[in-house]
Order: sequence, then structure tokens, then C-alpha cells
Amino acid sequence: MFVDAAGSPVHHVERGAAPGPDVPTVVLLHGFPVDHRLMLTAFENAFASRPGWRRVYLDLPGMGASPASGVSSTDDVLAVVQAAVDALVPGPYVLVGESFGGYLARGLLAAHPERVQGLGLLCPMIVPEPADRDVPAHRVLVRDAGLLREVGAAALDADDVAVVQTPATWRRTEAEVAPGLAAADVDAVARVRARYAGTFPLEPRAFERPTLFLVGRQDSSTGYRDAWRLLEDYPRATFAVLDRAGHNLQIEQPALFDALVGEWLDRVEESLAG
Repeated sequence: MFVDAAGSPVHHVERGAAPGPDVPTVVLLHGFPVDHRLMLTAFENAFASRPGWRRVYLDLPGMGASPASGVSSTDDVLAVVQAAVDALVPGPYVLVGESFGGYLARGLLAAHPERVQGLGLLCPMIVPEPADRDVPAHRVLVRDAGLLREVGAAALDADDVAVVQTPATWRRTEAEVAPGLAAADVDAVARVRARYAGTFPLEPRAFERPTLFLVGRQDSSTGYRDAWRLLEDYPRATFAVLDRAGHNLQIEQPALFDALVGEWLDRVEESLAG
């Protein structure tokens, strides 16, 4: 499905309940430069026992099936995302952002804090420029011998994100990450990357709703230490740093991911009921 976001068509996938005044909606924003498939499997598993929710997975401009439509910066991406959210969810909603999507989520929250009823940040990008991030060096903790024989050392060594390299994580990465990377508009991605730091406000005041920070101890892309410095701006936040987890934490630690997202959703539902 597509929605007109102030003249820019934005592709999105919806799951769960139909829109309605009493239906809680969660908007999910993926990272850069993948697409909604990175979020879909992981969060649909987490929402499997919560059929009353509406889930809206966006493809960011220039990624997945969403055209770039003149987008040339992160500011432009946020403007399109804001317009898409306004069109799809005119009222309050819950927000999830992964990596670059987490950066955008903080921008949405700062712009309209009264609309956001809960915030989930998965391996969020806190510092736009990679050279300025406080991240650990990449390291592989688990490498399955059978997978090594199957795909070869060169393929595994070229993966500078995976911390756990097993048949299960490889299959999920091929299904959930690789298609989005292949679908990205290369020119649009380059334009945005050249103006990667947004000029929009972030954390102008404390957010008093249920929040979850999920970060990987071995995440060499966005790390965990930069996110920790935001904690005092989120008084209702759980901050979980998972060992044996890199930037694709949801793939490498699925059981803990499901448990922690489920506990966060319990808190969100409790807050909504109150």
C-alpha cells in the first residue's frame, strides 16, 4: 500500500487490527538503507499474542518500495515520514525506531510529544557521523562450522555486522536484511548520507511514557554507550544491553528480544488503560 505524504508516495505494510478509535497503533521505522522487512518478522513475532494492535511498517523514502521524491537529506526524510504518519495515524500512536529509524523517531517525538504514547528504540543511531560514535570494535563471538563450510570464509569475513554467525542468523539476515539493501535507491541513499545529521530538535524535554532501549554489547555500528547518555531524558525507560548481540540484535538474541519487547508493551498497555 502507498500513502500520499505531502506529495511523496510512501510504501507501507499494515498488520493486525483495522484502524479505529479504540485500536492502539504502532508505527515502525527501519534503519538505513534497508526496508520494512528488517522490522516485520521480529515485531510480528513479538505482537503474535496481541491481535488487538494495528502495526504500520513504513519504507523510508528511497528505500524499499518508497521512491525518493527529491529527498536529499535526513531532514527531508523526517518531513516525509512525519507527513506519512499524519496521514495514516491522525491521533496518538506508539513509535518504534531501529538504527537510523531510531534517530527519526526521536525527531518525531520532539516535534509532537503529546501524540507518542510509548517509544521503542532498537540499536538506535544516536550520533549521525560514524567517526564520532563511541562504539566497540567488530568481533564475531559465534561462527558455526557448518555455515563456514556452506558459504565460505570470504562471505562470513565480509559481514562486518554479524556477531553470531549460524545457519539460523544467516537465513534471517538473507530474508530480512539483504532484500532491503538490494532495493535501495543508490543515488538517494548517497544524497541522504551526505547530509546525514538532522537539524531538527531532539529531547527538548523529558519523555514520561514507557520507553525501551535495546542495544547490543558488541554493536560496532551504533554501539551502546552513546544511547546510555540519553537515559535521564527518559524517566520511564528500561535500558537493556545484550551480550552476544550486534547491530542485528533481534536476529541474534530473538528470545530476549521477544521478552523485553513484550514487557515494554505490557507497560504501554498499562499506561494506555490508566
